[in-house]
Amino acid sequence: MSGQRTNDWRTLGGIEVPKIAGPDESGKPPYTRGIHDTMYRSRLWTMRQYAGFSSAEETNERFKLLLERGQKGLSVAFDLPTQLGLDADDEMSEGEVGKVGVSISCLDDMRILFSGIPLDKVSTSMTINAPAMVLLAMYVVVAEENGVTASQVRGTIQNDILKEYIARGTHIFPPEQSMRLITDIFDYCAQEIPLWNTISISGYHIREAGSTAVQEVAFTIANALAYVDAAIKTGLDIDTFGPRISFFFNCHNDFFEEASKFRAARKLWHDLITERYSPKNPKSAMLRFHTQVAGVSLTAQQPLNNIARVTIQALAAVCGGTQSLHTNSYDEALGLPTEESATVALRTQQIIAQESGAASVVDPLGGSHLVEMLTEEIYQQAKSKILEIESLGGAMKAIEAGFQQREIHESAWLHLNQVESGERKIVGLNHGVLEDEEMPPLLKPDPDLGIKQKEKLANLRNSRNESDVAKCLENIILAASGSQNLFPLVLDALRCDCTLGEIISAMKEEFGTWMAPSGF
Repeated sequence: MSGQRTNDWRTLGGIEVPKIAGPDESGKPPYTRGIHDTMYRSRLWTMRQYAGFSSAEETNERFKLLLERGQKGLSVAFDLPTQLGLDADDEMSEGEVGKVGVSISCLDDMRILFSGIPLDKVSTSMTINAPAMVLLAMYVVVAEENGVTASQVRGTIQNDILKEYIARGTHIFPPEQSMRLITDIFDYCAQEIPLWNTISISGYHIREAGSTAVQEVAFTIANALAYVDAAIKTGLDIDTFGPRISFFFNCHNDFFEEASKFRAARKLWHDLITERYSPKNPKSAMLRFHTQVAGVSLTAQQPLNNIARVTIQALAAVCGGTQSLHTNSYDEALGLPTEESATVALRTQQIIAQESGAASVVDPLGGSHLVEMLTEEIYQQAKSKILEIESLGGAMKAIEAGFQQREIHESAWLHLNQVESGERKIVGLNHGVLEDEEMPPLLKPDPDLGIKQKEKLANLRNSRNESDVAKCLENIILAASGSQNLFPLVLDALRCDCTLGEIISAMKEEFGTWMAPSGF
């Protein structure tokens, strides 16, 4: 959280507001009421707007604009080729370069992306999974070139491959080899990048794919337990990596269910970690999470209505105790956010923080009969679902059998039927419909970016030492066949101007690739 606060803690009408309206249980296990005893009274959540626009240059401009307007953390959206470990000049990247995020193929792209941004002062989140090691290594090298040591950088890589098999699809390697990369990152960062959150276990995409709130919590925590088990099997102690585990949740339209979901998830994580691993550091059992409001809830019809949806969802996340928050722009069902819509999204968070009173009290909904009932119900149902997954052999085995995928498909199908029948009303879509409506102006990605990136990569390959490149890539292939930590070798490769695609291709030679089952 960021944003030091001073306040006399009174309502608009002058009534004094207590720190907590109920038992003083915040900041104490099992953290149902919040992980800090004063929560937003001391520091507001980090306002971290997700951004990635075509080129590194354009995205750098957007980052600087958002920081100027009060954002406290950066969050990088990468384009599809980058997410799949492909260079922009790969034939498989054709037509996708810069379309849904920023194109990063080489170290110079990362230099441009963070040019003029103080990496010792800004926390950066990167939504990257299969190639997470390479992108984090790029960030570290760029920071060091700017006089910031690896031990100073702060941020998060998503690095959550299991949910890619379940709900999103940007995996590259088979599960076992993917877990190897994740535990290598845990190990390296524990020693060299101690302030970095090495994984952000994501329920967001599980929810976007159509899961219920209970399924989101259950599948996310089941995945998290699989990562913990994998790390412990390599010899790591829970307290070595546990405090740097973070989570990433969705916040949908049902205000009370969503606020309760976050309270239940905190308690469930604490209880399971404590019972199974007996950590000595309390932070190992403390669920910290980032929230993004539900992109899937936004409508292309009457897009300004999305401002109301985003506000309700963001307020639920704040009332549920999130550590950082991204608010979607109202035009995201139509295209990439414009400068205007991104500013409205950021201002929504600032209004909640400064004008609503929601940040004045720890766990403001705690004690509500409805919220307490929903918290307990979500806790019990999610725990039961986790035990069911474990009866199948754990998250990995369940994924390989298509269990989570099948459950999500069924929930998504049910929701779609309810919308199409009119049983569930969506304003602008099947209720309050307008025949003629004007669309807002949309942001258009640079159509020539793919050509420019190809030229840039051609120049890079012509100017570097190919002998050094070949040696670095051979070292990665060799290490991938054994048990050596790959992170230092990736750093060496980047310093010799190897590209993202080349490093991932070297890993593919040993690891291979994998196609996840659909669940049917």
